[in-house]
Amino acid sequence: MRSETDMAILAFPALASEKTSPQFRRRLWGRRFLIGLAVVLSLIVLGIPMAVIFSAAFGSGMGRFWAEITKPDTMHAVWLTMLTAIVVVPINMAFGVCVAWLVTRFRFPGRRLLISFIEIPFSVSPIIAGTAYLFLYGAQGMLGPLLESYDIKIMFTIPAIFLVSLFVTSPFVARELIPLMEMQGGEDEEAALSLGASGLQTFFYVTLPNIKWALLYGAVLCNARVMGEYGATSIVSGAIRGKTNTLPLQVDLLFQDQNTVGAFAAASTLAVLALLTLVLKVWLERKQVD
Repeated sequence: MRSETDMAILAFPALASEKTSPQFRRRLWGRRFLIGLAVVLSLIVLGIPMAVIFSAAFGSGMGRFWAEITKPDTMHAVWLTMLTAIVVVPINMAFGVCVAWLVTRFRFPGRRLLISFIEIPFSVSPIIAGTAYLFLYGAQGMLGPLLESYDIKIMFTIPAIFLVSLFVTSPFVARELIPLMEMQGGEDEEAALSLGASGLQTFFYVTLPNIKWALLYGAVLCNARVMGEYGATSIVSGAIRGKTNTLPLQVDLLFQDQNTVGAFAAASTLAVLALLTLVLKVWLERKQVD
């Protein structure tokens, strides 16, 4: 059976000379080199490290892995990581929708400044963000004496983890929605309002169906960032075992304790959560395209 390329060469003899030309061969080798380089780099940067994580986690047997992952401190870290995602992601979804609605449906002084302001968490190191929250809400911080007078403690508690996680993940949903809502315009919403629909009806029956896939995509990105957050959380949580330790912090503490199997077991759990998030992300990308 002849390939389509061979048939084309027979039909158009000029293609044969082009295919054997030095320029064509250089392009072909260049393409192969780039593909090979991409594969090698992907293996070095992604594939091999992931394989090492799972190999070290299960290298001592499934029994040892299960014993390490079910230890109370590690189970609490998993629970706290999931709880943080459950609390932070819906809040950021609501925040992203509100901000996107504001900057795409209204024109006001400082609009561009607000859009730039949303990007701050991407440009500020999480360590700096955590330090800022510590100086603001800590016992010696600006609001520390006021909070202490009402017997309110924020730093080194679970609410502090929620706060910094909200900060570092706040742009994700808004960044997905703003370009989409600007492209779609507000004509459909104006038509619904002119036909007598209320604001809530317009949002739930017109706006939300148009942005649902971008909203979910932003939520998935936000969830991935929350579960992997380390820098800001390490500053404000205190990394108290069994209390304010998230899964990334637990991995670090287990390494410091020379418990390599336990650290890799916790890391593999975090990697599985990340891979599940990646699968969901790819599925949502296809839905957006469709």
